Amino acid sequence: MKDQDSRPRVRLEIDGSIATITNDNPDKHNAFDDDMDAQLFGILAELRDNPEVRSVIWRGEGRSWSSGRDVSAIGTNVSELSHHELMRRGHRGIQQLWTMDAPVIVACKGWVMGGSFQRALLCDIRVAAEGTRFRLPELGHGVIPDTGGVAVLQQIAGPGLVRDMVLTGRVLEAEEALSHGIVSRLVPAEDLDDTVREMAGSIAAAPAVSVKLARMVLDHLSVPQIRASMDDEMIYQTTVSRSDDMAELRAARADGHEPRYTGS
Repeated sequence: MKDQDSRPRVRLEIDGSIATITNDNPDKHNAFDDDMDAQLFGILAELRDNPEVRSVIWRGEGRSWSSGRDVSAIGTNVSELSHHELMRRGHRGIQQLWTMDAPVIVACKGWVMGGSFQRALLCDIRVAAEGTRFRLPELGHGVIPDTGGVAVLQQIAGPGLVRDMVLTGRVLEAEEALSHGIVSRLVPAEDLDDTVREMAGSIAAAPAVSVKLARMVLDHLSVPQIRASMDDEMIYQTTVSRSDDMAELRAARADGHEPRYTGS
């Protein structure tokens, strides 16, 4: 569903060798819907095919980088694609991050939640402003994380933290995210844009072939496991969407009764 003014809510600006992607839906803490997904995937395709871009900044307008999925938009778009095919399209779209030569630096602030948090985890570097909060709330909505980020989170921080965040939906504060290596730097909010711009400039100034090959070495260490995890997520999320428990959750929310889950 488009905004009334049909303005892009994911914007791309290119300044020399540095590109900036901006989430621009600030009234909803930059929550994503299907239209924003399409804009993002188109931008990633454009950057993938632009050899002049040497580094990418991904930032957000307003108070948050992104609060995840816009739940008010779920079910408003009619698609002829099956649930499985919709997920497959989403996975293919975000996996373009791995086929780009330019590294992506995420400027985290405010809320970084759900599928958007997972997308940030698929990028190369994350820098957080003080006060940033991270969360994976999917189980509270009756679904599972399905964007590949939990595989990265486990690689970075280990199974203890990822199980806590996935199973309880608890909030991870910026200081703890730094201690676990989820973000590599924590800076005052007013310094966030300047910090990531300086980092992007440093990467863009390095020999392009060296950056590309170093990134390939790093990807070979992690991407195969992440792809396998995303394949599992696609199958299991499709199962969840058709489960008795999901039907019970929807019915309970519709008529206000306490849900009775059977695990089937």
